[in-house]
This record gives sequence, structure tokens and C-alpha cells, in this order.
Amino acid sequence: MELHQRIVSAPVDFGVVRTEFGLASEYPAEAVSEARDAVDAFAGSRADRTDIPFVTIDPPGALDLDQALYLERTSSGFLLRYAIADVAAVIAPDGPLARESHARGETFYLPDLNVPLHPTVLSEGSASLLPDQDRPAALWTIECDEAGEPQRFSVERALVRSRARLDYAAVQADADAGRLHPSIAALPEFGRLRIEAGLDRGAIGLRLPEQTVVRDEHDDGVTRNWQLVLEPRTAADDWNEQVSLLTGICAARIMLDDGDRLGLLRTMPAPQQPAIDSMRRTAAALGVHWPAEVSVGRMLAGLDPTTPAALVLMSEATGLLRGATYTVVDGELPNIVQHSGIGAPYAHVTAPLRRLADRYATEICLARCAGTPVPRWVRTGLAEAAEAMRRGDGVAGKLERACLDLTESMVLASRVGSVFRAVVVREANGSRPAEIFVADPPVVAKCVGSPPEGWRVRVRLVESEPATRTVTFAFPAD
Repeated sequence: MELHQRIVSAPVDFGVVRTEFGLASEYPAEAVSEARDAVDAFAGSRADRTDIPFVTIDPPGALDLDQALYLERTSSGFLLRYAIADVAAVIAPDGPLARESHARGETFYLPDLNVPLHPTVLSEGSASLLPDQDRPAALWTIECDEAGEPQRFSVERALVRSRARLDYAAVQADADAGRLHPSIAALPEFGRLRIEAGLDRGAIGLRLPEQTVVRDEHDDGVTRNWQLVLEPRTAADDWNEQVSLLTGICAARIMLDDGDRLGLLRTMPAPQQPAIDSMRRTAAALGVHWPAEVSVGRMLAGLDPTTPAALVLMSEATGLLRGATYTVVDGELPNIVQHSGIGAPYAHVTAPLRRLADRYATEICLARCAGTPVPRWVRTGLAEAAEAMRRGDGVAGKLERACLDLTESMVLASRVGSVFRAVVVREANGSRPAEIFVADPPVVAKCVGSPPEGWRVRVRLVESEPATRTVTFAFPAD
């Protein structure tokens, strides 16, 4: 029986998805004007830290650079300097730019065109931490011990200057070759320590490669051809993520430790025990040894992510990481202050160019560290900001899935009837069909029949309908 031929691309129009979700990429003229004329409201009072040789680490081609990093190994541990774009300093709290960013909540990413939280003249220009440019920043200073645990931390307004724009693949290659930029030479050691600290806290990390849609390298810009690829997660991704997570943990402590508790946390309830018990049964069925005293996070961290068992268990673990939301703290502690996936209270403060919540949370931390009152616009706007983020996150998740589903159905439309090799990620039950993963092209789809979970199987493509963004396989293939 003939297996499928290699499929690389198909013409896809993501404009229909933007229309469906009501996303307007054009910014109101008055907001664009404010962004173009934006000035730093704290220009005269910033600490000059342009002497620190910061670098940024972002995906290739990214221009909305929120964070710049400098990490130093010291005699007692590590000194982290983390500069975050100071968005609140260049946006009037009651102006048209603030109103529009509240309506959007966050930047929405599509394969062909992003719908930004702020006009690009600001987010990719005057507020972005681009190299060789003096920029206003909220500068975090975090002193850690030999184990990478924070001992002292604070944030202040400063002027900074990035020296280089790096990307994850290049950082990984430099780390493998032993030639990391001096500003991040300590990052691998620090990142590994912070990952271990997270596992000690009960953090749950998923190391699945990311399914993404990219423009075909032979595309002429007119035919709009796209292909599906798997972006492997590198160790450099994990190390850099730990810097952001640590900063968010420190921010949450600042918000919660003060007598007048005020904050905007990212929270997630603890996984339900029945879900963990179900994972243990799945692990046993797949032959994965999981001692009773080992946490979910440690079990997953010990898996080879390239194996079918890891694919099944990490996919099932996504069901443990549900219920994430934005929680306002104002005086009394809410019922849930922890983020169970991180294993600690946590706040978003490291991506204000792309998320509204970070602007508010950062302002609270800046005020607490300076011993000044929290601005009134922050206190009165917290609930609205939290709601904007909840709404935006809901749209972002559906938007990403819609773009993937559309591309999958377009790429496979001409191959109905072909046979593919797949891994069964989830077996069927009474209420839903089985779910499979096809590696080439990388597709996650439903499968009728009863393929056993964790098995490598052959399946036949029986439906690929772009109008409904539906892809269906059948087992057995014969």
C-alpha cells in the first residue's frame, strides 16, 4: 500500500481567520499619532545603566523586543540584570493609545501578519530594546545564591542600551561550541539550576516541539504558500524562559509581601487527583516507570521527548495545566495565588510590548521598590486589565488552533485516500474519537476507529476540508 508523498506547502489565506475573529490590524489614527509622538515621562529621573552590556534573545526577525539580559557569575552565586521595556512611561494612562490597547489586551500572532497590542512605530521602534539604542526600561536586579535562588531583588526605572540581538538557535549553537556571548556565559548553568528548583517546587514543564506554520522558502510573496513544521525546543529556550519565570516569581513576592497587598497575578489551580491517577495508568500501560514519590514534573522531565510514550504523556499532561487566569489581589488574599505549572505565585512582568497585564504589574513593583504610592490609574484599572487579558487569551488560543487547522486542511486537501504513519496520542472513548500525530507533515488530528494509545500505526486520510478546517484519518488504513 502506497504511503503518502512528501507534502511541503499549500496556498493559504489567513485573512478569513482574521475576519472570523474580528481582528483589526489597523490602529486608530489618533492612537498611532500618540505612539509616534511618545516621549519618556521619566526621562529626567532614570538611573543611567547604559554601561551594562545587555543582549536580547528572541525569535529570528522579531522587532518587538521586550527584554534585555545580563547575567554574571559572582563569588556567592549569580547577579541577574533584566531590563524590560518601560511601556507605561510612554503611554498616557487615559489617552487613545491606552484605550485601544485595553480593547486588544495582547498581540495576536498569525503566520502572515501580527495584530499588535501597540502600533509598530512604538512596539518595534521607539519602545523596543533594539541594539545600539538608548531605551527607557524597568530594570530588575536579582541577586541569587549558588543554587540560583533569589536572595535580594528590586526593580527601578533606568536607561539601558542593548549590545546585540541574538536568537535561540544561535545561542544554542554558541553554547554547544563554548563561545557564548560574555553577557550570557553563565546562562546554561543558571538555567539548569532554575529548572531543578522548579522541579523541587512541583513545576510541570512540557517539552513538546511546537507545531507552527511558516512561509514556504520558495514562495514568491504572491501565491502565499505555507508549510507546517515542527520547531524543536532547545535548551536555550528553556534557560531563557527560566530568567523570565524567576522575574515573575520575584514580582509576585513584591506584590504579596507588602502589608497593603496589591497585584495582578497569573494563577492556575492545582491539578485534580483523578487526572494525575489517569496519567499514572497511562504511564503504566506504556511501560513508563513512575515511582509513587516522583512528581508529574519530574517524571515528564525524565522522558525522551522523541519517543511515542513521551508524546502521549506530555499531551495528556496538558489536561493538568488548565484553569489559568488573571487574578487581582487587593488587600485580602484570593483563594488561589499559586500558578501550579510554575509551583509558585507568579506575575507577568516581562512582555509589556505584547501583553497589557505586564504594564500594570510592573508599575506596582516599581512603586513598591521606590516606596512611592501606586499610581491611581493602576489601582482603578486592575480589574479591567485582568478582564482584557482573560478575553485576549481566549481569543489567542482559538486563533492559533484555527490557523493550524486551516493550514493542515489545505496542505492535505489533495491527499485524501493516502496512507500516513502516525503515533496514537489519545485513544478513543465514548465521547470523542482517537487523536493521532502525523510527523510528515506535522499534523494533530482525530482518527476514527480504535487505534491503541501509544502505538505507531498506519492511518488513511479520509477527510481534509478547508471550508470547515477539518482533517480526519481512519484506522486501520486497509
